[in-house]
Amino acid sequence: MSFSNKKGQALVEFVIILPIFIFMIFACIDIGKVLYMQNKLESRMDDIITSYQKGLTEETIKKDLDLNHQEIILNIEKENVYKRFKLSKKLDMITPGINLILSNPLEVKAERVIYDE
Repeated sequence: MSFSNKKGQALVEFVIILPIFIFMIFACIDIGKVLYMQNKLESRMDDIITSYQKGLTEETIKKDLDLNHQEIILNIEKENVYKRFKLSKKLDMITPGINLILSNPLEVKAERVIYDE
């Protein structure tokens, strides 16, 4: 029995596992980016609702919160006595092949409906 066979076997196993491991690391980074952006949009939504209830216009809110610079899209729709606020941002995925599962760029959204008298 020679040691070179065991070293070769370990090398082959490493070469098989390495791409899977790297894919998993990049996928974790992408999932973290999506969760972070979702949390950021929800936080921004709180600021937008508060500003709107103070009487600021949509354009003023966009300017004050610097949404255009951050490429965050704000859409306010009126539905009878309700207002629907939608925030969205597109994120580029870094994981190769993730576009087969998710769209690339992925659109992260946050939405709220408030009663508007």
